[in-house]
Amino acid sequence: MRKLFILLVFVMLFSCVERENKLPFTSVVIDSIYEDTLSIRAIDIVGNTLRYAANKGTFGNIDLRTGKIMEGIQKYDTIVPEFRAIAHTSTAFFMLSIGSPALLYKTGDHGKMDLVYTEEGDQVFYDAMTFWNDQEGIAVGDTVDGCFSIIITRDGGENWKKLPCNTLPEMIEGEGAFAASNTNIKTINDKTWVATTKRILYSPDKGKTWKAYETPILNTKEAEGIYTINFYDDNLGIAFGGDYTNADGNSANKAITKDGGKTWTLIADGQEPPYKSCVQFVPNSDGKGIVALGFTGISYSSDTGATWKQLSEESFYTLRFLNDSIAYAAGKNRIAKLTFK
Repeated sequence: MRKLFILLVFVMLFSCVERENKLPFTSVVIDSIYEDTLSIRAIDIVGNTLRYAANKGTFGNIDLRTGKIMEGIQKYDTIVPEFRAIAHTSTAFFMLSIGSPALLYKTGDHGKMDLVYTEEGDQVFYDAMTFWNDQEGIAVGDTVDGCFSIIITRDGGENWKKLPCNTLPEMIEGEGAFAASNTNIKTINDKTWVATTKRILYSPDKGKTWKAYETPILNTKEAEGIYTINFYDDNLGIAFGGDYTNADGNSANKAITKDGGKTWTLIADGQEPPYKSCVQFVPNSDGKGIVALGFTGISYSSDTGATWKQLSEESFYTLRFLNDSIAYAAGKNRIAKLTFK
C-alpha cells in the first residue's frame, strides 16, 4: 500500500510538471548575443551552434554554450554579396545570395567556402533554401522569363540543376516570392511546400512533381502576399504575410491548412497581428503554439492561430526554436536569444 501511495504521488507530481510546462506563454525575455551593422535574415541552429549569413558578404557561427563567435567575409571578385538563405547537411553549410549573379557557396576544405552554383540575369533573385537529407536539397527564387526558379541537388550540394519550366505549375501574372526570412519553403520527409506571393506550390516527392494550391491571403499589389510558411506535421500548416508597406494591415494576411496545403482558411482576419515576415510553430505544442514576428514585433498564439497576443514590440526578421521555450531571432544589427515564459 505504501508503494502504491508513493507511485500515485509521483504520477501526480509528474502530471503537474507536464501541465505547467505546457501553459501558454505570457511574456518573452530578449537578450542580444550578437551586434553589428548588418541586416541578418538567415539563421540556422545545428545542435548548440547558431549559423548566420547577412549582407556585406558576412557569415559566421555562434557557440550557444560559450558565446564564442567565428565570422568571415565572402566576396566574389569585386561583388560583396547579400545572403538571405542558408541551409545545412550533417557535414556542410550552404549560403545563397540574392540578386544577380546568384552565388551559392558550400563549405570546402580548411574552412574555405566553395562556389558550387551561379546564375546571372536581370530577374534572378533567390529567396530560400533547405535540405531533405544529406544528399538532396532545394533552393527557390523568383520567376524568370515566366517560370519559377527552383534548383535542386542530389549529390550533397556539389552540383545544382535548375528544374525545367515544363515540370512546374504555370505562373500567374505578377507572381513572385519574398526573401524575408528564409522561410517561404518547408520540407517534411519527402514533402515540400513553397510559398509564392499568390499560392502554395507542393511536391510530394522531393521536387520531382509539383502542384499549385490557392490561398485567400491578399496578393493584388506588388508588396502583398505570403512571406513565410511553416508546417507542424504533414497536415497542419500556417501561411503568414500581408503587405510590408502597410505594416499595420491585418486583413487576409494569415491562413491555416489542415489537409497538407490543399485548402487554406483565413484566421484572426481583421485582428492582430498585422504583417509578419517569419512564423514558426512552437515545438511540442501539438500545433497549438505559434510565434510570428517581423519589424512589427513578436506575437504569439496558443490556439493554432485563432487568437493572438503581442509579447514584444521589438523588431526582428527571422526566428528559429532551439527547444519549446527558447528561440533565437535575427534582424537589423543583431541576433538575440528569446526566452518565452
